[in-house]
Amino acid sequence: MEKVLEVKDLCKTYTINKRENKVLNNVNFSVEKGEMVAIMGPSGSGKSTLLYTVSGMDDATSGMIRFASKEINTLSATEMSDIRLNEMGFIFQQMYMLKNLTIFDNIILPAFQSKNVKGKVARKEKQADAQALMQKMGISEIAENDINEVSGGQLQRACVCRSLINKPKVIFADEPTGALNKQASNEVMKEIGRANKEGTTVVLVTHDAKVAAKSDRVIYLIDGQIIGDYVLGKYQEDDGLKERERLLNEWLLEQGW
Repeated sequence: MEKVLEVKDLCKTYTINKRENKVLNNVNFSVEKGEMVAIMGPSGSGKSTLLYTVSGMDDATSGMIRFASKEINTLSATEMSDIRLNEMGFIFQQMYMLKNLTIFDNIILPAFQSKNVKGKVARKEKQADAQALMQKMGISEIAENDINEVSGGQLQRACVCRSLINKPKVIFADEPTGALNKQASNEVMKEIGRANKEGTTVVLVTHDAKVAAKSDRVIYLIDGQIIGDYVLGKYQEDDGLKERERLLNEWLLEQGW
């Protein structure tokens, strides 16, 4: 299988008041094209730092990060910015969108910022892509709404649309359901799962075993080190989810969850 992300001996150290705090310590893992991988661990274990570092949002102290055959920790800030815009999608717990734009305009904005979308024809194609994504995710009716006129679940589904607008190789998601109720969480995970089944690789941080049970693999992190990597296999919707949750919870308890 093709590896879309490969991490070797990754370390991340912060210096606070002249004291070094090693948040990531010799982390090694890879993600294959089309996988959905969940990163779990207790608070302060380095989950979000790991996500931000392997996606180039934060710099590594040492080690190697290879994304789509490029060693991204050797790239310039401009080169990394282009990769994040055109080859990566991002979903966060806090649903960051511009208040002065409609939902539709927020979704289309990354496409219009891309150097790959030039001219009226390309822009019209991207607008059609955005409309198709919103229809697929059941939020077409909120296209012209302001961001404060929709529910949290609708806004997060709009964030999923935005993350997909440039057809990324990987979606990086940090607690994408953390601020949602159960129903909205299920809706958002359904759409992330749909994107994964259509070929988009997903790497997500979550504290929720019910969310992680829908992934192919779960990586468990403690004190900046991976101590376990559990393979669940590809999830088929409503097919044995409770059994997957049971098996995952048993494994998590063994890791000290």
